[in-house]
Amino acid sequence: MPILVTGAKTLRVRVRKKDERLIEIEKLPLVSIIVPVKNEAQVIRRLLEASLGLNYPPEKTEVVIVDGASVDGTLGICEEYVGKHPGQLRLLHQSVSNGKPCALNYGLKHAKGEIVGVFDADNIPEPDVLMRAVGHFQSSSTAAVQGRSRSINADQKMLTKFVSYEEAIAFETYLQGRGALNLFVPLTGSCYFIRRSVLQKIGGWDEQSLSEDTEISVRLALEGHKIEYAADIVCWQESSASIIQLINQRTRWFRGCMEVALRYGKLITRPSARNVDIELTLAGSYVFPLCLFGLMIVLYGFLVPIKPDPVSQIIADVASLLTVTLLLTTGTVLVYVTNLQKRTNLRWLPFIYLYWIMETFIATYALAQIVLKRPRKWEKTEKTGAIAGEYGLAR
Repeated sequence: MPILVTGAKTLRVRVRKKDERLIEIEKLPLVSIIVPVKNEAQVIRRLLEASLGLNYPPEKTEVVIVDGASVDGTLGICEEYVGKHPGQLRLLHQSVSNGKPCALNYGLKHAKGEIVGVFDADNIPEPDVLMRAVGHFQSSSTAAVQGRSRSINADQKMLTKFVSYEEAIAFETYLQGRGALNLFVPLTGSCYFIRRSVLQKIGGWDEQSLSEDTEISVRLALEGHKIEYAADIVCWQESSASIIQLINQRTRWFRGCMEVALRYGKLITRPSARNVDIELTLAGSYVFPLCLFGLMIVLYGFLVPIKPDPVSQIIADVASLLTVTLLLTTGTVLVYVTNLQKRTNLRWLPFIYLYWIMETFIATYALAQIVLKRPRKWEKTEKTGAIAGEYGLAR
């Protein structure tokens, strides 16, 4: 909770004074942007156009596109752009798709940049992202930088609005707060940058992980490397507009994070401020099933008036307290960092709480997959190219 509050306070300070850490042009490093793609014909053009429009010297930029056996015309679109801009765009093709971390490692083998950036195919980076990103790497202690992602289709429907609110909390308060408190800052899958030398030293991304961004964040932290959150680095991305797609995406996220938490659970046996912070962060995914379990006990108590055993009662009480505290804090922060303080928008709050309950079911389903040892499967989130919200209005 203190993290969310600190993030909200930091946000208000930051909007008054925008970060202007830039670097002299002659000292700019070569930056490689790796873009894993698979059947992204609906969105890949706008990413390539945005990449070509970055206000960073073209001779110091390369976009490495890794195609994972696309069959929808993505490969042809990429070949078209590479043919027109061979000095800035490079295309690699994999005959078999083995997931995003595999594509990232394949791209890393061919990347030449001192700094390596990662963008998803549906991302649209702001023109100044590279200039601002390299500014954060002026500090030798910074090994990685996580930028801020914003929803490009927040106003498409109710679901995308909820997802955009969730992202606002995740980036503008949670990551902002962790960074302000000098705590563990996890990478979020896109719009982030890492020194290539550091990536090579730690062996790149874990190709067996369903949450490769979280897993590599832990390894970076354990090696003593600093991950910085940079709200001035902004890209736009598409929020899931389909319930099925959202469930598949979040199931993979929750399961991936839970498995990373189990993998590094031994950190608890070596107590230190860093290790405890990392493990508590990773354990956050398990709070959702606990809250759902407590809710089910409470509901069962209303339906079947029997006296529960002491253990179940304690679990229910703790889970209920966690749920109420989390929802109240999240709701307050959401009002603080968005325009929900407008009376007409307060109607969203009850639905946001229902959305949160849905996520507790998804997290519980992910946990069940781990317990039942279901095969890991990388579920690709389909994108449609929809634009609805601030991005469209600003243009």
